[in-house]
Amino acid sequence: MRLCKVCKAKAVIELPQHNTAFCREHFLAYFENQVRRAIQDFRMFTTEDRILVAVSGGKDSLVLWEVLLRLGYRADGLYIDLGIGDYSAASREKAEAFAAARGATLRIVSLKEQYDVTVPELARSLRRPACSGCGLAKRYLFNLEAEKGEYDVLATGHNLDDEAATLFGNVLHWNLEALRRQSPVLEAENGFRRKVKPLIRLTERETAAYAILTGIDYIVEECPHAVGARSHLYKELLNQLELHSPGAKRQFLLGFYERGRAAIEGATERPEVRPCKVCGQPTVAEVCSFCRMMQRVGVDEVRLMTAAGVE
Repeated sequence: MRLCKVCKAKAVIELPQHNTAFCREHFLAYFENQVRRAIQDFRMFTTEDRILVAVSGGKDSLVLWEVLLRLGYRADGLYIDLGIGDYSAASREKAEAFAAARGATLRIVSLKEQYDVTVPELARSLRRPACSGCGLAKRYLFNLEAEKGEYDVLATGHNLDDEAATLFGNVLHWNLEALRRQSPVLEAENGFRRKVKPLIRLTERETAAYAILTGIDYIVEECPHAVGARSHLYKELLNQLELHSPGAKRQFLLGFYERGRAAIEGATERPEVRPCKVCGQPTVAEVCSFCRMMQRVGVDEVRLMTAAGVE
């Protein structure tokens, strides 16, 4: 039985990648310090900034919101209701309950109410995997809602495991443009708000432990459309590596941030960004991908303009 590194009390969690263990009190302090360190090291935001946290009802996003509130940041949540049956209903309930218990502000956007379409309907109409339309819709609405609410920073709950798996996939396919964009901070430019990932120093296991130890009620079930996603395979492969070499995931990801990304940045050209002629949101094409997708499923231009606040 291991003892807490700090106080020598019985440990509630072991962290092989650090060759250490913590009791409840000192694990929570460690976790929050890791978030604080990521914010400071990568200059993500200050206490003066207004932050919009993408909230899914899952452990990562709710834990991120909890920690930012505990650290004194001005953080509101955004829940995007994608219309994925019982899953969306349950995850929305978790997000609403979290906000209500803390007196926090939660913005809610419904894809069905704004565009009269859901993610499953998009997938059927476009004959594409649900995840592609879902990801595009979330990225678009996240930036749009931040603009409407005049937020300075967009924060997502991507953890070390998420980012390492994404990096693995991007390197495997040598997707240089995706590698250039993979960063803890994407600066505000060309109509895009600043995007940050404060949990990148923490693993999925650590985030789950924080949620359990602080009593955060989150949706355990995974999105039904995510079953079989390639990112799960990448995570499994990296977990196997981690078993034999604790800290490998951390070294892989943080090493890329410190050394690899600079080389990629100089090897790729940035595309020209302009306002979408329909909704006014930033895009590299005449009409943004979101508007093109919605038009393909029958959403008219007037509705797109109205939802985006374009007169």
